[in-house]
Amino acid sequence: MPRQLCWLSKSGTDGEKVLYLQAAPNEPWKPYTHFPQYAVPDYRIPGGSKGWATYQKLIEQGWILVPSARATEFGKIATEAEILK
Repeated sequence: MPRQLCWLSKSGTDGEKVLYLQAAPNEPWKPYTHFPQYAVPDYRIPGGSKGWATYQKLIEQGWILVPSARATEFGKIATEAEILK
């Protein structure tokens, strides 16, 4: 299965969307900032999307964009506590 990315609300509601990555099928979705091997610095644009520069890089590398609804339906989204482990 290819590596996947999607835009999810960090708060779990309809808040600001942030880029999330799933590097392997059995891994939970995590914010792009938890993948230093893939993330690149965000553009310094006030109000810009968090992860847009990383999104552009990964799409060029063949990562697949999936709809947010599909990511939340079929994939586990890591909680902040799980990420900090």
